[in-house]
Amino acid sequence: FAAQRHVLTYMEDAVSQLLENREDISQYGIARFFTEYFNSVRQGTHVLFREFSFVQATPHNRASFLRTFWRCFRTVGKNGGKNLLTAQEYHCLLQLLCPDFPMELTQKAARIVLMDDAMDCLMSFSDFLFAFQIQFYYSEFLESVAAIYQDLLAGKNPNTVIVPTSSSGQHRQRQPQNDCSPLDGVEASLFYQCLESLCDRSKYSCPPSALVKEMLSSAQRLTFYGFLMALAKDQGINRALGALPDKGDLFLDPTMDQELEKLIAQVSGLSVSSPTSSSGDTANLPVRNSPRINSPWKPLHHRRKMDAESEGSNEETDSSEN
Repeated sequence: FAAQRHVLTYMEDAVSQLLENREDISQYGIARFFTEYFNSVRQGTHVLFREFSFVQATPHNRASFLRTFWRCFRTVGKNGGKNLLTAQEYHCLLQLLCPDFPMELTQKAARIVLMDDAMDCLMSFSDFLFAFQIQFYYSEFLESVAAIYQDLLAGKNPNTVIVPTSSSGQHRQRQPQNDCSPLDGVEASLFYQCLESLCDRSKYSCPPSALVKEMLSSAQRLTFYGFLMALAKDQGINRALGALPDKGDLFLDPTMDQELEKLIAQVSGLSVSSPTSSSGDTANLPVRNSPRINSPWKPLHHRRKMDAESEGSNEETDSSEN
């Protein structure tokens, strides 16, 4: 269970942060730090502003990053889908959450949408998001799929490594591949057999083979980018991954909308307050009731440090009033 849930990864990261920020953490205790850390892991906010090596370290981290990217920038896709961006612009958004996010992954996701066309073309938020989800979450799987696809185009059988004794089957499968062109793609049934074997032996995340089989059942031949686009558009695979809502609900997030409304109301209340307002009116503003809005945008230890300072300042104010 510990290996499956990558518990050791999070323990090592928690201890590393504890040692790095031990002076700040000592103000409120180690037990509270670990509680807050693993609560942030559970909520998915632990990947904000972290280095890419950590963001991609576990499937949960990847799903959390996808969900955070969607929640932060879903308004880009509103206005009837008229807000179109280039791959470079989407990469800038990704870097707001992960400063060292590699451009290569963004470009690969864009190629799924653009089918290897010019990389400066505009893309809708929903098209890019679902393509990015497949490319980012299943990146190792897709690298292996690309190698399998190239072998099939060249007339090779990737399954020879897995089943070295099925020489007659290899000969029967290799025959039709010698005459096909890259534009024609590869035979869908043979391609799926190779993917099924890959999923059985892969230690990385793979889409459910049953859903892939269903997706390819109606196709005779397919290209590599055609397969990637089919993965990106398949809502069954999206639900199995569990990071994003269905496409029809992509721009709906009632919880985030409610918290944004609270924040806007709070900011509006501050802006209309005059300097001569009584201390009682000011004290009624819900400044300390919005940690869920502010906390994801600050490292854990910074947030606790600010809380401690704020509590101290409140105590001083209380004593001075008394």
